[in-house]
Amino acid sequence: METVTVSSKYQVVIPEKVRRHHGIRPGDKLAVIVKHGVVHLVPVRPFEASKGMFKGSKVDLRDLRDHSERF
Repeated sequence: METVTVSSKYQVVIPEKVRRHHGIRPGDKLAVIVKHGVVHLVPVRPFEASKGMFKGSKVDLRDLRDHSERF
């Protein structure tokens, strides 16, 4: 597990290993999602980049969102 320190300007540095693994580059956007008291930083990718992301997966897509987030 990687740890980071929040600066006096409320900034954090994403560790190099994490940046490389997820292809995060300068100028990329990250969505900040708070769920159940946990802060998640999720890279924002073009919709086309996610095509086929679950192909062959046994993931139940109905469980991707909490029940409270559904219509």
